Amino acid sequence: MENQPQKLPSPLLSLIPVIVLVVLLFFTIRVFGNDTLGGASQIVLLTTTAVCSLLAMTFGKVKWKTIEKAICNNILSVASAILILLLIGALAGSWMISGVVPTLIYYGMQIIHPSFFLVSSCLICAIVSVMTGSSWTTIATIGIALMGIGEAQGFSPGWIAGAIISGAYFGDKISPLSDTTVLASSVTGTPLFTHIRYMLYTTVPSLLIALIIFTLYGFTNQSGNIGQVDLFSSVLKEKFNPSLWLLAVPVITGILIARKVPSIITLFASAALAGLFALFFQPHLLQEISGMPEGNSLATFKGLLISFYGHTQIETHHTALNELISTRGMAGMMDTIWLIICAMCFGGAMTASGMLESLTSVFIRFMKRRVSMVASTVMSGILLNIFTADQYLSIILTGKMYTDIYTEKGYESRLLSRTTEDAVTVTSVLIPWNTCGMTQATVLGVSTFVYFPYCFFNLISPLMSILIAATGYKIHQPHEKD
Repeated sequence: MENQPQKLPSPLLSLIPVIVLVVLLFFTIRVFGNDTLGGASQIVLLTTTAVCSLLAMTFGKVKWKTIEKAICNNILSVASAILILLLIGALAGSWMISGVVPTLIYYGMQIIHPSFFLVSSCLICAIVSVMTGSSWTTIATIGIALMGIGEAQGFSPGWIAGAIISGAYFGDKISPLSDTTVLASSVTGTPLFTHIRYMLYTTVPSLLIALIIFTLYGFTNQSGNIGQVDLFSSVLKEKFNPSLWLLAVPVITGILIARKVPSIITLFASAALAGLFALFFQPHLLQEISGMPEGNSLATFKGLLISFYGHTQIETHHTALNELISTRGMAGMMDTIWLIICAMCFGGAMTASGMLESLTSVFIRFMKRRVSMVASTVMSGILLNIFTADQYLSIILTGKMYTDIYTEKGYESRLLSRTTEDAVTVTSVLIPWNTCGMTQATVLGVSTFVYFPYCFFNLISPLMSILIAATGYKIHQPHEKD
């Protein structure tokens, strides 16, 4: 085949680029800390791509043209995701400056009690994500508002982001509107609703455990600051013009999503509508953002465009609130887009060289019984998320690699489809250089390393998949001996 080496490289050779990646990232993170996305991580990924390509051309006799084609195909596969990222940046900026997010924060702080904030955030995001089928859209809209409410109530960003992501990825995983759910079922040849019903046996227990943890922490945590909530409320009311009319923007956005309008169109329409509302409700803020003399007829136009594409900072004379309502617009997404492109280069080189297939073949050798088979599938999915840096590619590769094996061993395709989602969909957001991890860290303004320990649903799901396999509950395989 043109895009695959005739003979797979050895697992030991295939492991070299991975070791180089891990070592370089370790030192990069120690040196740059949270600033690694500014360029250092991109250099690491390109360097690792070069190492992988050099090994493939030297020892695997793979032509550079083959590697280059795989890289280009990988980048092409995330073109729509890049456009969505730019639109999310525009939406985040316009929703903030128009007063949509401040209104949600203002009323949310009055309604949600601090003791129930984390569990409420998780449940709200779960419900919205089930209805929308998109964790990205859920986090970019209601997630941003919840971050503001949580910070005002005194919770740490890691806990808030963990609750938001846990709920959003629960919905993304089981919603029939989710592209990953449809992809996992179609790749493995499993009927969509059969796949969804079967996932409930691992997904619901995982969410329940996460909700219990968030509830217990909410009751024991004493970080809630009522004084700060009152302060934030008064400043938001003074600086913005909170109005229930502004809630028409998220409502209309929800309607577009429910009617299955494509994500790109929905995000663009939502950002444009928020911009229109900004002209009516917050003209004084657009004037402030523009930096032009008061009374200039073009000031609001300039301020509106800046809110879409650029960094904005509204002065409230309160440092914490200044950070809360600052926006980065489309420009704030550029580091993430740059990182995604570099990650796709590494994934393309690993695929074209055959090193990816060689590494995953190691796990296949240990598939002797049901538990080891499911565990191998889980580990392969997680590793593919790490190596390819894209959940869609990881779902496709995991499904294709194991379909024949599950069939030969007499297992139903729904076991493979469920395990694939348990391993790939929910863990993608936990990997800093994966498209999901980069996106959510950028949108929420919280480093992947900060929210990682608190994404309980995402951490528990792969383990739950193995645990249920160990019990054998609802797993039918007539010829199994154990």
